Amino acid sequence: MATALNTSDAPAPTGREGAADTPAVRLDQVSKSFGRAGRAQLVLDTISLDVAPGEFVTLLGASGCGKSTLLNLVAGLDAPTSGTISVPGGRPALMFQEHALFPWLTAGKNIELALRLRGLPKAERRPEAERLLELVRLTGSYGKRVHELSGGMRQRVALARALAQDSSLLLMDEPFAALDAITRDVLHEELTRIWSETGVSVLFVTHNVREAVRLAQRVVLLSSRPGRIARTWRVDIPQPRRIEDAAVSALSVDITDQLRGEIRRHGQH
Repeated sequence: MATALNTSDAPAPTGREGAADTPAVRLDQVSKSFGRAGRAQLVLDTISLDVAPGEFVTLLGASGCGKSTLLNLVAGLDAPTSGTISVPGGRPALMFQEHALFPWLTAGKNIELALRLRGLPKAERRPEAERLLELVRLTGSYGKRVHELSGGMRQRVALARALAQDSSLLLMDEPFAALDAITRDVLHEELTRIWSETGVSVLFVTHNVREAVRLAQRVVLLSSRPGRIARTWRVDIPQPRRIEDAAVSALSVDITDQLRGEIRRHGQH
């Protein structure tokens, strides 16, 4: 029977979590505060985390624990107050909860825009955009406008656009949270397939425990604010997984108990 290696009984780590020789991203003692000196609010506290090349890591925690803040720091959209972040493969690609597609452009042209910014010659952009649409199973959708696409299709285009950046690291900030359960289930399958085919490293933020377990090789739980690495789980359940799988359900219950404990510990309801 498939099992999951659960490290939740160990103390919260003090060293680097998931250390790798040449990581896709390395956070070393990263802290982030907001506000003026003397009244600053500490959001993230001494986070040390490595994501290995080709690894899929989900970042889990209660609302307001700093998950999205951490992702923004890795993306370079903000700077840490202290500590360092290294992305050896260059600037990561970022995918948000909202698709953020340009409505006046077709699906293909939205992807071509990312290809142009990447520096791909004009003659190569359409073939590459069509290849990426095929990768996310939207063959034939190059000329469709955003309003012609369903929510799930829009997120597929957004994923294709992120992959068009040809980054070795993909950052995903709750990209399926606004979708219905069936569409989300399908996109979980698609993301797992694409991750397997491309070998890209993924750092995926979610507050959905079952989603975290279904997708990840490793689940990292942040404590409530200030966010610290509270627990980690290495997931050894073979892919493809289903939300309803017994092993996924069992580990999800364990992680949920730990998450509830973190919420109670910090006085949240």
